[in-house]
Amino acid sequence: MKISTQRSTTTINRRQFLKASAAAVALPYFIPASAMGKDGRPPPSERIVMGGIGIGNQGGGDQGAFLGRDDVQYVAMCDVKKNVRERAKDRIDSRYGNKDCQTYNDFRELLARPDIDAVHIATPDHWHAVIATAACRAGKDVYCQKPESLTIHEGRAMVATARRFNRVFSGGSQRVMGDYMGTVRKCWSGEIGTPKEVFVNCGGPSQPCYLPGEPVPEGIDWDMWLGPAPLAPYHPYRISGSFNINGTSWRSWRDYSGGGMTDWGAHHFGGMMFAVNKMEEGPVEILPPDGKDRKFLTYRFADGMLLYHGEKVDVVGDGKPVAPREIPKYKGSGGIYGDFIECVRTRERPFRDIERAHRTASICHLGNICYLLNRPLKWDPVKEEFPGDEQANRLLDRARREPWTI
Repeated sequence: MKISTQRSTTTINRRQFLKASAAAVALPYFIPASAMGKDGRPPPSERIVMGGIGIGNQGGGDQGAFLGRDDVQYVAMCDVKKNVRERAKDRIDSRYGNKDCQTYNDFRELLARPDIDAVHIATPDHWHAVIATAACRAGKDVYCQKPESLTIHEGRAMVATARRFNRVFSGGSQRVMGDYMGTVRKCWSGEIGTPKEVFVNCGGPSQPCYLPGEPVPEGIDWDMWLGPAPLAPYHPYRISGSFNINGTSWRSWRDYSGGGMTDWGAHHFGGMMFAVNKMEEGPVEILPPDGKDRKFLTYRFADGMLLYHGEKVDVVGDGKPVAPREIPKYKGSGGIYGDFIECVRTRERPFRDIERAHRTASICHLGNICYLLNRPLKWDPVKEEFPGDEQANRLLDRARREPWTI
């Protein structure tokens, strides 16, 4: 048998080889220094890859905070409004000098991306728990705007899901640390003694919405905006992201929000619970105002401390000085956003860990339930239920429109 020694007819001459070699050598010179981490920015392997879900008023602010960080690579965003998607994409692409940002109408498509490490969520409140728990199950760390939940059961589900899937989950109230440090220092220094009375001033509950229907404008996915909320006709005052609670925004309506009680209450109650070092506790009784002896809605804690939904924000102690304590601080740099990013990297729990955020939101929800029923309520802060009170316990959660479950 004759064995052929003929070589392949596919050959590369010397000139072609040198040309290909030169291109291979030259290629790295076309990679920007920023991509290699040589401009002081961390290289891609050390950046947290992020996406945003709900990029309206507050969502746009959150996006800007994360987008401005050199240790974050912001690659995707989701919103049910086409004009918001386009505006946000332009902002992101302008930041990086490319056209790479991907946009989505359905948050599930964003969560399905394996390259994304973390998401920030700033949808209307009725969406928070559904999206945040789905994000945890998808292996994403979560920064969720306040109030984190629409119901107390939602909040507990968010805590449980974050723990089960070992996710970093930060609530989004920057004002807890930012607005009340004077009161916090006064309390943690020990100068006022043991806190006895706490005052919080914020708006009241949301209301049922009876607005008539209008045609849905082009570029808005109204059914997706409603999501788990009851089916309702479109009206611009239902969908508006205005921070008003005067009937012209979704924050006004019970199907989507707890009103001023949860919106600003998340800040004010959160700040005061920080000041009195009860960030992971709850009351044992909630009493409505009676127009006589009780001017304000009142929460009573197991140690006798009283918390009022009243006319100021302050803490009154017994005047017997106690030993000072060291005040907790944000981790990393850049406020609450930097705290979250640092914890994503280190796997520590952030300052506004979801347990603390849930406990604050629960105080707001308990107040709304008490206002609605207009009678005294007993509360078990460990089991998170109204002992023996079937009527009140039915208000710990709500039905959700299919297919949106937690």
